Amino acid sequence: MDIAVEVCDLTVLRGAGRRRQLVLQHLSCRMEQGRITGLLGPSGAGKSTLIRAIVGVQRIASGTVTVLGEPAGSASIRRRLGYLTQAPSIYPDLTVRENARYFAALVPAGPGTADSVIEEVGLGAAADQLVSTLSGGQRSRASLACALVGAPEVLVLDEPTVGQDPVLREELWNSLRVRAAAGATVIVTSHVMDEANRCDHLMLIRDGGLLADDTPDAVKRMAGTDDLDAAFLTLIRRQAQASA
Repeated sequence: MDIAVEVCDLTVLRGAGRRRQLVLQHLSCRMEQGRITGLLGPSGAGKSTLIRAIVGVQRIASGTVTVLGEPAGSASIRRRLGYLTQAPSIYPDLTVRENARYFAALVPAGPGTADSVIEEVGLGAAADQLVSTLSGGQRSRASLACALVGAPEVLVLDEPTVGQDPVLREELWNSLRVRAAAGATVIVTSHVMDEANRCDHLMLIRDGGLLADDTPDAVKRMAGTDDLDAAFLTLIRRQAQASA
């Protein structure tokens, strides 16, 4: 498959002076077109920092990040990429439909596209509600609708299922599967291991480095278990033993 995202020897530092902290260290990976890649790991592992680097909004210390053949953040690929942040990034004083149509106009895409993605994320009944009146999970889905209006070739989602009930989570994953089957590259962060089996490819991240970079089945074989939670713990222990 074609490589949509390539990260080479990426190092990211945060803070200044004595508070300077190593967040990602010499990380290299590839993400293929038409597949769902899951970035899994505990809070603070570096998942959000990695996707910020992919989107092109993260200052890096060294290394390179290439998206669709161009340096991350290049103006030429901005409209080919959709990004859902952890915090909703839409206008609270506009309705769901007004937000979606506004972002559709920027892409540009027609108002029909905005209405379509609102239905796709399960907010059809709330389309004319002000975002300020929505629940946290609904706001997240409204943000997702705005990320989808341009039919992005690369879709980057930071914790998209937080605050969603089981039915909506299932619908979201079905939607992501359809988009990947149509050729989109989908990158999803999560710290919930039961979602990992839904991905085509997994990157288990801990302390700014990769513990594993393979399919869910291959990761489980590597750890000698059928359970991804147990696999993650096994790989952590192996890493600690190797370091010792």
